[in-house]
Amino acid sequence: MFNFLLNIHSLLRWLVLLSILTCIIRGFYGWISSGKFKKSDKTLIFGMLISSYVQLFIGFVLYMKSPLVAYFLKNFSTAVHQRDFRFFGMEHITAMSLSILLLSLASYKIIGGGEDSQRFKKMALWFGLAFLIIFLSVPWSFSPFTSRPDFRLF
Repeated sequence: MFNFLLNIHSLLRWLVLLSILTCIIRGFYGWISSGKFKKSDKTLIFGMLISSYVQLFIGFVLYMKSPLVAYFLKNFSTAVHQRDFRFFGMEHITAMSLSILLLSLASYKIIGGGEDSQRFKKMALWFGLAFLIIFLSVPWSFSPFTSRPDFRLF
């Protein structure tokens, strides 16, 4: 079950990143063009949030079942000095939780109302910041923090 969820988590990151990137592009476009905030923009944000929440939930399940995290928690004083254990035991989950919180709060402010250009500006900037945090916290194959495959096959 752990490997199955890990594969799903790895694949779902692409959907999450794509949905956030789509929101960012829509935000910049609406901001620059002084567009009107539409129901489709709300739908786009809700879709992004749903995929992010599902990813975070799977991540929490993996965190509780991970042998790396179990070792990190059991041997904290030594594991905190080892890159892979610290990344998955502390850094990854903290950064991802923070980014989802940022996406949630920004979405609440954006959907809550206000001037359309300000809504798009918030959408572009706050979602852009969350995207940056997520991108830096994913264990890409090229990451200097820790490395995992970009695509996992079942």
